[in-house]
Amino acid sequence: MLDVQFPTTPEAVADWYRRGREAIPGGVCSSTRFNQGIGGPVYAASAKGARFTDIAGKEYLDMSMSHGATLLGHAPDFLKEAFQITWERGVLCSLDGPYHVTLAEELCKLVPCAERIRFTNSGTEATLHALRLCRAITGKEKIIRFTGHFHGYHDLIFIGGQPPASELDAAVAYRESPGIPQALADLIIPVEYNNREALEKAVAAHKDEAGTLIIEPVDYNCACIKPEAGFLELARELATKNGMILFFDEIQSFAKKSAGGAQQDFGVTPDICTIGKSLGAGIPLSAIAGKAELMDQFKPTGPVAHSGTFNAPLMAMLGGLGFVDHIKQPAFWTKIQMLGEQLYAGLDGIAKRSKLPVRIQSHGSRFGICFGTREPVRCYRDSLVHNPKTMLAFCRETANRGVYFHDYGGGPCHHGYSLAHTSADIDIVLNVVEDSLKVIG
Repeated sequence: MLDVQFPTTPEAVADWYRRGREAIPGGVCSSTRFNQGIGGPVYAASAKGARFTDIAGKEYLDMSMSHGATLLGHAPDFLKEAFQITWERGVLCSLDGPYHVTLAEELCKLVPCAERIRFTNSGTEATLHALRLCRAITGKEKIIRFTGHFHGYHDLIFIGGQPPASELDAAVAYRESPGIPQALADLIIPVEYNNREALEKAVAAHKDEAGTLIIEPVDYNCACIKPEAGFLELARELATKNGMILFFDEIQSFAKKSAGGAQQDFGVTPDICTIGKSLGAGIPLSAIAGKAELMDQFKPTGPVAHSGTFNAPLMAMLGGLGFVDHIKQPAFWTKIQMLGEQLYAGLDGIAKRSKLPVRIQSHGSRFGICFGTREPVRCYRDSLVHNPKTMLAFCRETANRGVYFHDYGGGPCHHGYSLAHTSADIDIVLNVVEDSLKVIG
């Protein structure tokens, strides 16, 4: 059973996709893995470094890198040792130990707001438990959030993030999936990002019922929108003045430009944050981090429940320790910056030469592509000019040329490189991007 045989003929490849659709909805275990750009999922056979190979034997230079989770590259060598230690000592599922303490200590040194750490598996889990903590501490149920930002797929916050244009200014926050109760939408107050006046008005109007202000400091899901000068500082000031918890969701922005995340990049420290995505070096691992007085409200030191059988098994801790070892090294950031300078200068030049209006925005090792404008995208409303059909065509053309951009259903989402990419890889990407834009333009 463990030794699954991969296909060797086109007929066998097609049969795997047929079997996948019959056993799994859409043939995928995560909805966005159905790549609309190429008309179906990509079933992978193996991955190493900056590349993966599908079951038909085609190799791709990866510009998704597991949506940012494999920042060190696919299957970094240190994971061999981690797997060996796990085999020798046991998975240690549902048991803590020195590995957990050591990784928590290291993260408290790196992340500005971190005085205590609690580990989870996914970012969705992290934001769910962190929001429960915030509500318990403040005693206020409503949450102020920003349109365009993403905080996980759970019912507490998958509301008001990316509404259709027709619902953008609706009186009640838009529920982003069927199955989310209307009562939960009544607890969400969406605000436009980088709009100082709108934020000030929302806080003034809801300060007595909203105790949490949650922000993705960099909105990677909508063409990579960064905070404008003074905006995060304003959020910090308003939260402090009005007794709110300032919550930075750094599941994606952690360790993309610096070891301390966006709070280090922009010099604004929240009360609490979530970090993850790349933290486990490809192994599922996220964390809640924050001030001791807040975090100690989790049981057993406080009354707020947070538990889970699969929180922080040994393999995830070893992945996290190996990842932290890398991002503590100056050479890591030297290479990340060097590759970024080469890539983004090249992409900017391509965008200027392209007949298609396209905007490239970046922060650290990840970037966004917005088709339909050459102007800065500074909020979710601006990103609505994006053309999904063009994005899908772009992903199809680049895939045909051996470079994989994840399509996100045609959305203006994020792409990126890893430590395993080389300067030669970036040159390949730039050539493929330019050729692809010429074809679809």
